[in-house]
Amino acid sequence: MKIEQVIAQVKAYHRGVWHGEVIDPATTRDQVLFGNPDQSCTGVVTTCWASLAVIRQAAAQGANLIVCHEALFWNHGDHTGWLEETNNQTYAAKVALLKENHIVVWRDHDHMHSGIPLADGTYVDGIFYGLAKQLGWENYILNDADVLTAFELPAATTAQAVAEHLITSLHLNGARIIGEPATPVQKIAVPTHVFGDAKGYITKAEKDQYDLFMSLELIDFTLSEYIQDASLNGQNKAIVAVGHFNVEEPGMAYLATYLPKIIGSGMPVSFVQSGDMYHYIKA
Repeated sequence: MKIEQVIAQVKAYHRGVWHGEVIDPATTRDQVLFGNPDQSCTGVVTTCWASLAVIRQAAAQGANLIVCHEALFWNHGDHTGWLEETNNQTYAAKVALLKENHIVVWRDHDHMHSGIPLADGTYVDGIFYGLAKQLGWENYILNDADVLTAFELPAATTAQAVAEHLITSLHLNGARIIGEPATPVQKIAVPTHVFGDAKGYITKAEKDQYDLFMSLELIDFTLSEYIQDASLNGQNKAIVAVGHFNVEEPGMAYLATYLPKIIGSGMPVSFVQSGDMYHYIKA
């Protein structure tokens, strides 16, 4: 089976409708980011982003297709002209490694978020369903369209216990907590990117009684400030932050469990964790 055929079958498996619109092949993020897909596929590696370490592991396994969720060359759209113009050494090394091993990198972002089918015929976001599965929380998912995903645990726990569960389940180096680690939490939301204005999430925290946000990116103003003040005001509010890729990578790990059924050819498929890029040093 050729790599382009593998890609086509993965696309067809996903729902293909995102934010109410059919995914446009011309404008989707889901492009071949590197390599020639008109070659036989020797194996597939799934990952969140194709770091140098992931590429080396794929080569060692004899896989020549990497299905990643995020960009390859550190910018939205994977533009490379600026890297070539500046003779970027890391870019050159990455390209050389990919060429040497004839590896194709294809991004599965929009299609993955558009939905994967469940047994009852409904579709769920493949990234956040994978997160729920890896945390053992798939039975606690709430229907809330205002956030990426949300959970209501069967019993209250603490922000620290959630952080420890994330570290253990997702194989991470650590986590950050805003608010008191001992904060009782039961209702949890994963918000979208919080870069600036967070009026909606601040209102939602109180209106819908969310105790904990599991953030992707985290900045020190707006939502973070609010959670700190709410905690100081005696409210059960906290944030656990482990990073964008760490939250989303379980979806790509989950892809490796059903990808063999999609391809149906006995193709070797494996997940390689791109890894927690954060190191935590405590004074």
